[in-house]
Amino acid sequence: MTPTDKAYKLLAVQEGISNRAAKELIDRGVVYAGGKKVLVARADIKAGTNFKVNKLKKPTVIFEDDNITAVDKPPFLTAEEISENFKLTLLHRLDKETSGVLLLSKNEEFTKKVIEAFKAKKVEKTYLAVVSGKFAEPMNIDTPLQVIKTKSGAFAKPSKDGQTAISIITPRLIEGKSSMVEVSIQTGRTHQIRAHLKSVGFPVIGDEKYGGKASGRIMLHAWKISLLGYSFESPLPYEFANFGKNA
Repeated sequence: MTPTDKAYKLLAVQEGISNRAAKELIDRGVVYAGGKKVLVARADIKAGTNFKVNKLKKPTVIFEDDNITAVDKPPFLTAEEISENFKLTLLHRLDKETSGVLLLSKNEEFTKKVIEAFKAKKVEKTYLAVVSGKFAEPMNIDTPLQVIKTKSGAFAKPSKDGQTAISIITPRLIEGKSSMVEVSIQTGRTHQIRAHLKSVGFPVIGDEKYGGKASGRIMLHAWKISLLGYSFESPLPYEFANFGKNA
């Protein structure tokens, strides 16, 4: 019988890093074995397995002035890590694997103005998502969502007892059995886009938590955001810019 060991221990030996650092890489979602993402750091895996570790990209500044810094967030970094890195206050959040525009505040007065703008629904946010299925017609989803806390993190599910959640979905491109869609959200519930798209049978590719098929990342990108006279746009990552193009 082939000997096995915990995935993070084998990775630590291969990369010459500590067990803790190896576990953090797996938890971050950048470690692959046999072409598949390693999802559980403590999973038993065959000794001698060759791991591939994707390099983390660094966040870049899109714009900044005395009030705000707009950052192009790469996937696999948390919003909190970026806030700590820049030593600025988060104005909103993006999921770890979601890329795109992330806004940071430089002063308390501006932070308060942004909070009021969010409350008054005067912030426009547009995302791009690649989903399974042929999404051909525009769709407005207004299914309330209830967020449940689990050991593996938050999970949003449709529920009449949930909070109001509104997503406006517009098809952009169909390629084979997948589609790229534009999503404008009028509310900012936890995992709103991911849960809403799953609820109508078009899960985001890479979003296995919500029924999406496996991929290198969750195919969700925070494309544009406008508030208080500012408008920012994140350049499309390679996976989105090349969707539907022949290799």
